[in-house]
Amino acid sequence: MFNARDQRLAASSRGEKTSLKRICVYDCRLENDTTDSWITGSDYSDFLRDLQKKFSIRPHEAFVLVTTDRTVLDFAKFEELPDGSTLHLLQRADQALPVATKEHIKFLPHFKTLTESGLYEYYASEGQNPLSYALAELIDNALSANAKNTGVRTIEIRMMFDETLGKPAIIVLDNGCGMTSKQLNNWAVYRLSKFARENSTFASEQEGYVRPAPVPRSLNSDVSYFGVGGKQAVFFIGDSVRMISKPIGSPDVHELILSKEDFESKERKKEDIYSTVITNRKPGTFSHVKKPEERFLHNLIREEIRKDSFTAVVITGVRPEHTAFVKEHFIALTRQLAHIYHYYIHGVSGNIRSSSSNSDHPPKVDIQVTCREKSPKFPRAINLKEVVDDMQTLYINSAADTFEFKASASGDSGTVEGIIRYHPFLFDKETYPQEPDAVEAPPDDDDDGNDDNESGVGHQARGKRSIFDCFWNGRLIPYDTGIEFDWCTRPRKKAKLPAECYSRFSGVLFTDDRFKVTTNKLSFVDLEPILKNKDTIFTRVVNGQKHRGNIQKEFTQWLQNCHDKHDKQIKFIGYKKTITRHELPKKMQHPWDTFSSIQWDRKVYKAGQLVKTQKTGNNLYGTVVQFLLYGNTEKTKGSVFATGGEVELALEPKALHDKNKIIPISKIDKTASDEAIRNQVHNDSAKLPDKLTVNWPEGIPWPQNAVRPAGTPLGPLKIEILNMNGESVSRLPSVDRGPGKPLIVQLKIVLHGPKGVQEVVSFTAHHAAKWGFWFKKIATLTQLGKYTLSLNTALNESDATVIGGKELPSFKLNFSIKGQKNHKTTLFIVRDSLSLLMNSLLLSFTAGSAHRFVMSEVNAHLRVGVQFNIPLQIKDVYDHSAVIPPDLKPVIKCSGLELSFEKVDTSGASGTFTIRGVKARGKVLNNQQSMTHDLEVTLPGLKEDTQRVRIILLPGSPHSLHVKPEVNPVENGNPAGFKVEVHDEAGNVTSNPKQTVRCEVAGHPSTVTDISSSGAGLLMTKPINLKIIEGEPQMLKAKFVMPGRSNVAAVVSEVQVVPSTRVATMELYSSDDENLVLRNNEKIEWLAGGLLENLFYKLYDEAGREVPLSDEIASRIKVNWTADVNLRDLAQGKLPVVQVPSKVSEKPFYQVSYQTQNVFFSFHIVPRPDEPKRLRVTLPQHTVKLGETLPGDITLELVDQYDNLTKTLTSTCVNHMTVEAEGLDKSAITFEWQESSRCALVNGVQFQSGSPGAREICFTYRSFVESVTVTVAPGVPAQLKLVSGPEQPLQVLNGHGITTPFIVQLFDQWGNPSQDQRVVVQLKTSPQTLKMVTAVTSQPSDAEGKACFTVNSVSGPKGYYQLVFECPFNEKPIQGPSVNLTVNPDPKKPVSLPVQYDRSAKFPAGGRFPVFMVTVVSEEGNPMTTFNPAAVSMLLWKGELSGMTPPPTATELRCSKPMENERRGCFHFRDKEIPEQVGKYTIQFSLHTDTTKDLFSHQITINVEANQPVKLGPVSQPPTPVVSYSRDISKRTLVENMTLMIMDSYGNPAGLGLNGKVVASIKIAGDVSNRTLPLFDGNTNSCNVSLVKGKANVPRLTIMENSPGENGGAYILLFKPEVPMVRLAPFELPFRFYNVENQQNMSELSRTKDKLTAAVAAQKELFNTYEAVLPLLSGRLQDAIKKEADQREKLNERNMIIAPNVSVPNLERLEAEKTAEAEGIRNTPRRVCSIRDSFRGQQDVLGMVGRLAFVQDDAAARVISWHIRGDMDCVITKTTAAAQRIYHDTHGRQQVMGLDSVFVQQGNRPLPHMRNGRPLFDPPGNPVFARNLLIYPQDPESCNIVFTNLLRDTIVIDDLDSANNYRRAVVQNRTQCPTILTRQGERVSSNGKFGGLQNKAPPIEKLEVFGAPIPPHYYALMEQIELLRQYRALVQKRDKATKDHEEHLKKMTSPETLQKKRDMEEKIKQLEEIERQLASAAVRPVRRAPEDAGEPSGIAAKRARQT
Repeated sequence: MFNARDQRLAASSRGEKTSLKRICVYDCRLENDTTDSWITGSDYSDFLRDLQKKFSIRPHEAFVLVTTDRTVLDFAKFEELPDGSTLHLLQRADQALPVATKEHIKFLPHFKTLTESGLYEYYASEGQNPLSYALAELIDNALSANAKNTGVRTIEIRMMFDETLGKPAIIVLDNGCGMTSKQLNNWAVYRLSKFARENSTFASEQEGYVRPAPVPRSLNSDVSYFGVGGKQAVFFIGDSVRMISKPIGSPDVHELILSKEDFESKERKKEDIYSTVITNRKPGTFSHVKKPEERFLHNLIREEIRKDSFTAVVITGVRPEHTAFVKEHFIALTRQLAHIYHYYIHGVSGNIRSSSSNSDHPPKVDIQVTCREKSPKFPRAINLKEVVDDMQTLYINSAADTFEFKASASGDSGTVEGIIRYHPFLFDKETYPQEPDAVEAPPDDDDDGNDDNESGVGHQARGKRSIFDCFWNGRLIPYDTGIEFDWCTRPRKKAKLPAECYSRFSGVLFTDDRFKVTTNKLSFVDLEPILKNKDTIFTRVVNGQKHRGNIQKEFTQWLQNCHDKHDKQIKFIGYKKTITRHELPKKMQHPWDTFSSIQWDRKVYKAGQLVKTQKTGNNLYGTVVQFLLYGNTEKTKGSVFATGGEVELALEPKALHDKNKIIPISKIDKTASDEAIRNQVHNDSAKLPDKLTVNWPEGIPWPQNAVRPAGTPLGPLKIEILNMNGESVSRLPSVDRGPGKPLIVQLKIVLHGPKGVQEVVSFTAHHAAKWGFWFKKIATLTQLGKYTLSLNTALNESDATVIGGKELPSFKLNFSIKGQKNHKTTLFIVRDSLSLLMNSLLLSFTAGSAHRFVMSEVNAHLRVGVQFNIPLQIKDVYDHSAVIPPDLKPVIKCSGLELSFEKVDTSGASGTFTIRGVKARGKVLNNQQSMTHDLEVTLPGLKEDTQRVRIILLPGSPHSLHVKPEVNPVENGNPAGFKVEVHDEAGNVTSNPKQTVRCEVAGHPSTVTDISSSGAGLLMTKPINLKIIEGEPQMLKAKFVMPGRSNVAAVVSEVQVVPSTRVATMELYSSDDENLVLRNNEKIEWLAGGLLENLFYKLYDEAGREVPLSDEIASRIKVNWTADVNLRDLAQGKLPVVQVPSKVSEKPFYQVSYQTQNVFFSFHIVPRPDEPKRLRVTLPQHTVKLGETLPGDITLELVDQYDNLTKTLTSTCVNHMTVEAEGLDKSAITFEWQESSRCALVNGVQFQSGSPGAREICFTYRSFVESVTVTVAPGVPAQLKLVSGPEQPLQVLNGHGITTPFIVQLFDQWGNPSQDQRVVVQLKTSPQTLKMVTAVTSQPSDAEGKACFTVNSVSGPKGYYQLVFECPFNEKPIQGPSVNLTVNPDPKKPVSLPVQYDRSAKFPAGGRFPVFMVTVVSEEGNPMTTFNPAAVSMLLWKGELSGMTPPPTATELRCSKPMENERRGCFHFRDKEIPEQVGKYTIQFSLHTDTTKDLFSHQITINVEANQPVKLGPVSQPPTPVVSYSRDISKRTLVENMTLMIMDSYGNPAGLGLNGKVVASIKIAGDVSNRTLPLFDGNTNSCNVSLVKGKANVPRLTIMENSPGENGGAYILLFKPEVPMVRLAPFELPFRFYNVENQQNMSELSRTKDKLTAAVAAQKELFNTYEAVLPLLSGRLQDAIKKEADQREKLNERNMIIAPNVSVPNLERLEAEKTAEAEGIRNTPRRVCSIRDSFRGQQDVLGMVGRLAFVQDDAAARVISWHIRGDMDCVITKTTAAAQRIYHDTHGRQQVMGLDSVFVQQGNRPLPHMRNGRPLFDPPGNPVFARNLLIYPQDPESCNIVFTNLLRDTIVIDDLDSANNYRRAVVQNRTQCPTILTRQGERVSSNGKFGGLQNKAPPIEKLEVFGAPIPPHYYALMEQIELLRQYRALVQKRDKATKDHEEHLKKMTSPETLQKKRDMEEKIKQLEEIERQLASAAVRPVRRAPEDAGEPSGIAAKRARQT
């Protein structure tokens, strides 16, 4: 702040002129008034002059100009101020705005509006309602806004659909950082992405976009991205938006309104559309909101007062379709949002419902969705954390196992994290979650339906849904779900897993913003092509670490494991056959496999078993016929697993249903018992008709075999049908929902006469309700004879009398009718049959002689050989039936046919003559099957004796079978074909229904062909495979039969199986030994560890002919001992070398196979031992007690180099064996020979003296000596002593542990420590009121005879206790020590050091570690920030885990300085260098707490990998070669047995996956260009060496004899690697070339030079190290001195004057004095709460109310404790579940309260006398909220909720008068006054009542009151003590740095160091002399070039000088 004169002076000092600016200024200096004006100025001076003139500012008046962002304006800021800006003229910078002001802004659209305007918007949402995706855009902005919140990140979505508050609106509110007016302006600009935004008005304050640090699952909240989604979303939802925002640290609120109506109005008026104003106002002011439809904003604006920062997006004009959707589908909307932000809401692990907490640091994102509608509808509110049916929650909680992976794209394309979850099939259903919002199909009540999932037909788990949900920066991208990878889809070939397994997993992909998405975030732009790029690498992640391997193999193995372990399927057992079901749709008819039984859910169901159904409409009962499974299944021993299938049932009772039914297996009722099913079937059977009862209503029954006169009426009859229960029935029992089938009764009367049985009466009776089944009288029985009356029950619909194989009940009555005797005649006549009798008599008298005959109807279609009859009617001349003449013999004939008959028959009706057994035979040609014939019948003797009829003759029944050829040659392995025909007895080919021919070939499956339609066909057998013996053809019998045609004789043909040309056998032999030809399955004995080389193979076909080898055949040859095969060698018949095992116990199986023909050749190699190498001693055990004999036998054997037994010992060897040991009693030792194992046994080893410990026993046999070690242990334990523990007297903190463990030791009776582990040591407390928590309370002694007990915590009342150690042994107690301890209270201590870092990071050698974040966590789990960063160290050492603490050689790294954007409360270790050598390293973090033991984190094992490959180098540096052109190869050798490998820059092997070659060549050293180059052996200038897996072995490299070269010439042997796509530096090895005579001397000089060079290099490195360490030590010393001085200054500021050179003992003495003073204050008696809290410390328990807080003032403690005395012993829990647990444990006697069920209004309400930050009156009596007097020692947030709930707004005031006056003043201001307590003990209730005992607190001695806190001076002392401790550590560090610096200087100037320097200088001189001699050796160089030597490429040879 400055006055106007100062500003003018500052302005006048600048002489520059700028362009004219026009600025809007609001004069806000007055309290309730503002004026605004536009002021122009070219510079700051002009602007200030106009400003003072415009607003009449006096010369010395103080004022300040600020922007709407509260940036104070000066000359520099004015230059950057844009034209048209808005300024506030204030008295001071923090002055509140008296009224709202307007800021003019412009928001022109960004250019990307045009360039990226073609992307999809929300209307293209794939048929889904897009409202949730539009809301997600606004939630994205909110997440970005509150990303840096340290507390809970709150986002509210309020659906305001209550018309009484205004028009429908949607509000999105967050507690983020808010937006300044500039940022609000940016928001209005369309497509202004965060990468192009200017977040400040001034360029000097601009902050560019910073990509957030990588976090798991990319949950970085960086989802507000393009500057598009917010605008699209609000105008998709409604037609107007009001942005209200208050930035953090600002007293102003900024508002921006954009509306469709405003845009249209400006367009009509031709105004600037993209311009509007931002309203700047103070919080809580809503006077500018005047529209009635926006009155709901008043409550929203009122909430601003208690908020530091926020942003509210208010959308009005909500479209009706969105309003209707929210009201109807509110739950679905919240479910969709919970899916989109699932991992922000629930954390990286998701919503695991089985776990109470997903992580140690649960997510802080809280998204609340509310919907408020007009009364009487209640408001609805859902926190998205409470949604349990979003798809991600369903996926996570239904998964049985997970598969995690990472996809790393090439370059910097990013990394994708992925999870695949398996949802198993459980017994009868898939567990793959279904969409909750999906429309479900209605339940299928049709039990005949075919359930795909149950029958195994379809795979309905995932169906057609995609595998993966894709998340970008932690939020869902909904429409990119079609991504699939080849490795997780079912392979087309060789798929071992069922297809349905590949539809049982879901997946999720997590990406960051390196992958592009569309602007509406509905789909990815480049994710799928990047992931499907061939350079993308997929790696499995196991326990957070990458697991290298084949991703497809890993996934398939995981999927196989999930299928085997988690899928609970049905096992089909006993395969029978495969059938076709014609009743199904055509696509589903075939194939169906049938099985005899299944195993389902640990139950077995078999064919013939009774079962009950469920979910089939009516419950059915039936007998299992068979089980059916659809599809071609791979069966193992007739069994197969499937997810479902079908079962065929014969419904029971069979008589009721008489049908089979096929239903899904899942509809079998597994709960029904066999007995219940049998009882139900019996009950159903009892309802069936069982018998008939016949009633005679007129009382005239006819008995059985009754005889009645002719004409006697029969009946009437009443019939009843009874079931087994005796109930009358008229219908069958109901099967389905309708009535049962009706029954009828059929009545038949038959006459048994001379002409057979004749039916005379037939009636049917239907059931009538009145008379049942009724038959009237039957009066027509007049014929004489025997009769039978039959009554049969039948079905009305079909007249069937049998149902389900059971006859319905019937009744029979036999009776006779006889005539009456007539005395006038001798005839018995029947009255009613007189006319009939007279007609018969007339016939016999009038019949004439035979004249002709009539042929009755004969079937026109006759078959060959099938008999038929020809009935003839004999007629007289009058065409009446005539008497058949005697001896009448018919003649029958037919043209072209042979006819015959068996006999004639004259019985039957009068005049009927029948020719019986007529047969026709003849040939029927295929083209004459419809040809007619005339059948002629002649009866000789008749006048008209011949009749003709046309017939058609067809082939007859099968009579014989014909097969061609009789001998059928076929090549082995192929099927044989036969032509078969079926003939009738005339030889015609005949076809008949079900006419099949079966061929049975011995040893092969039979085949059947159907020739029903043609009578002939081709029958192909199954492929015939025989074992061909010696290449000879084999003969097989083929038998052809016709099933079901026993009259057709079988036909036998022969099949001649000739050898095929396919590979049949294989032969193996060795080319080294012509006699070594292997036999299949032969065991070959070979030397252990040797090689079986030059093994060849041959292939032969079935005829024994050798099969020529080819590349194709070689590719099919497989061996099982190696995967590295050479196809070129295999094509030549050579097999890979066989490595023989080194152990004779190993007898590996080797196999060579030709895979196409399944030809195998196998053999075993039996290793044989080598010569004896050493003596092996085998001890039965390695421990023996003093005085006891070592049990068992000691075995002595001779073994070879591989430890194989040689069995070369003989029985006399025991005479040459000895044994020696210290204290050994040799008198009892015996040596014994064991012939069976050919070894020596030693017994009687016993030690009589010496102390316990290790003893070496030495065994000797001739020249073989072997020593073994045994441990001599002490005797039986008899004593228990405490050997280690804390110092005593022991004082322990309540609720804390004893850091020093108690170690007790067992001793024997002589005082030796015993290592007996059979003793169990117990730790107990006395008295038992002391509660102790230890890892174990009893444990056996360890291997040292010790037992270690660490007391993790002790809790109990203050007092004295004992810890007692006991151990019973052999039923006798061993007395142990006891420890006295005192329990005292004390503060918390740190307990753990959790470490966070990128677990997916790799560790390349020499690189940088990822950032390690270490948190110091207290016992309560809260971070502790009181420690100095210097106390936390990072320890690094090479090797695996090292117990609990690091080794002494570990490297210590210091904590890094904190950065502004890093998380507080953590110690960061960044930019630490990774070691340069590869290998396993261990990292551990430590916290130095000034205790006896530092606190260590868990040890982290890392694998330092090689860095990028950069060069080729040798494993060990070879010496400098010196060669000549000698004939001796050793003198021409450059290198021998040298191994080169690809390395990184630090010498680590880095070429494991690189292959190629190394080209060796020679070049000239130095600048000489005309020197002749030597040539390699073979007259070449280069050699190639294979480079395999980064290594190349050079066995020997020599120059050729008489090689060219210059005597004394210096050359370089160059090894250049050639690896595809990798550039590597070559390895250069210098060498010298000399004449033969100079080589010896020069070689010695070169070796000496190498040694001196290595020595000089080592010494130089040492001295360079000295020089490099010195500045480091100097810097460390200066840093230590500075830190010590700074800390001493801090102490001086706290009145602790410390001398500069104070000693460490003096500091320790001062620290001890301060500590004693603090302990005295702490132990001073003070007020304590007397309520005993026995529940504190339990899980989720805070404690009792009285112990949760302290109160400093005694008077306040008294009155507050009395006021809530009923709640003082209430136990407060964090969860209702914990409260319920305590309630049940105490049987309801303990009052409890769970915090998760308590609602407390957010915000701090002021005292009633305060309003808008100002007092309404001067309050008396010092009022204060009672809850503000409480001090919370632990968990203040939870305690604040507790006491806010208990005390509410209760006020504490000094006295009663002040309380009443205060209450009166509050009420007069129309404000509710809460309860008031006085420090004198009175209470004035909220209704104004006071006085009486009930409103007066008793004395404090009679109350249970809050305790008093420790005095503040105690904490000041503790701060001083901590500063002293830090200062003491710094002094020690300074002293150590001084000592190290001085010692280093002394070492550098020591005589030893100086002597080393002189030695180095001498060696350098020697090197120079050697170099001179080497150079002078070539005084007259001679260039050699043999006559036949080739010249190096590019080098011209020079002719040697002639001498």
